[in-house]
Amino acid sequence: LTFRPHPTDVLISTFPKCGTTWLQQIAHGLRTQGSMDFDEITLVVPWLELAVDLGIDPDASQVATPRVFKSHLNWYEIPKGGRYVSMVRDPKDVLVSMYHFHEGWRFEPGTIAIGDYARKFFLAPERRRGYWNHVASWWPEHGRENVLLLSYETALADVPGTVQRVAQFIGCPIDESLLDVVVQQCSIGFMKAHGRQFDDHVVRAARNASNGLPPGGSSSKLRTGQVGAHVSELPIDVRQSLDKIWREEMGSRFGLASYWDMVSALGPANGALGSG
Repeated sequence: LTFRPHPTDVLISTFPKCGTTWLQQIAHGLRTQGSMDFDEITLVVPWLELAVDLGIDPDASQVATPRVFKSHLNWYEIPKGGRYVSMVRDPKDVLVSMYHFHEGWRFEPGTIAIGDYARKFFLAPERRRGYWNHVASWWPEHGRENVLLLSYETALADVPGTVQRVAQFIGCPIDESLLDVVVQQCSIGFMKAHGRQFDDHVVRAARNASNGLPPGGSSSKLRTGQVGAHVSELPIDVRQSLDKIWREEMGSRFGLASYWDMVSALGPANGALGSG
């Protein structure tokens, strides 16, 4: 709450399971020429909300510039003064990804059906519909000079363009060689092959006991990265509920009748090689 970013600091702030780790890896690769010299990504791109719990001083220098932080705070809550990268993702795929992330860590595999998880957790009004609140807070700010708002689906469809756009925004010079390195190192295959560097074991070690969870447990922030996984996994009533909430929360406020209207409005990756 007392942290004040430097003007050059980059705060990657998404709703969970909306490409956060992917963006961390892209930004860190750009600023370090592709260094993989870290135990877990959280130790070199600190999670702002948990930095103190993990023994990290957010005001300290980092391994390279610009300083980069992860966050899940919405626009209203995040400390102001830096540069901000946020990413939106189809809420149906967010739900599926979150379910599999929590399964095996916060509940035993196979004990909670995805439909029940959706209705009692993701869709529950008493949870203030966190996904929509987060996206709604960032949407009006995407025209700011210091805010880059991306869509997961468009970014995934043009990874080189996305890497170039992020490089330009955070002020990292990039050439063809570095572009090739970062594109390769942010691929799902590469990141899964280096899974322990992206598996939140540092967070689990620090936070499981205080959350009443047994030691160990498994989690991975990497699964398939697939667009449209919800089609085969989510019950039809859950998908319909998600569409209804979108219309209520985003359609009436911003004229975005569906998630894909937002994707269209954000446009293509439009990278610019050589910018810095």
